[in-house]
Amino acid sequence: MSAFFQLLRRDLTGSLPAPQWPGDILLDHYRAELAPAIHSVLCLTQGQGGGHVANLEKWQHQFVTDAEFDPTLCLVASNGTGVLGVAQCWTSAFIKNLSIHPCAQGQGLGRALLLHTFQVFKQRGEPYVDLKVLESNLRARQLYESAGMKFVLRGVVSEA
Repeated sequence: MSAFFQLLRRDLTGSLPAPQWPGDILLDHYRAELAPAIHSVLCLTQGQGGGHVANLEKWQHQFVTDAEFDPTLCLVASNGTGVLGVAQCWTSAFIKNLSIHPCAQGQGLGRALLLHTFQVFKQRGEPYVDLKVLESNLRARQLYESAGMKFVLRGVVSEA
């Protein structure tokens, strides 16, 4: 049985809603010392998105050596307890992962981080931003669509 994904796109040429951050959230971006905490959040949420995250060393090497890697495009939301959310993005205006720690889900952090990501790409001069989401991930699709992302195409998830 095949799994399907949807490619969604957000037009960035118009006005964008401002993020409403819950609680005492601090924004940062990728730094090597945050890698273990970022990796942990990605691992905790991988099942929800249908993805797989390699072990820390392999993940970090693949991430920072990717041709589309820019540390300022790995957006990190944290509070006093640690990293709660990550938007891992590529220079091609693509959101590779949007992961929210299970303890912070349902509180508006995912929406705020997504809207902030839109603003970051708009400031970089991008006309739109894309992401892929499993068709079966209804919770994520609802979030993305409520933030103005539109369906572009449907594809079959490759078994890699």
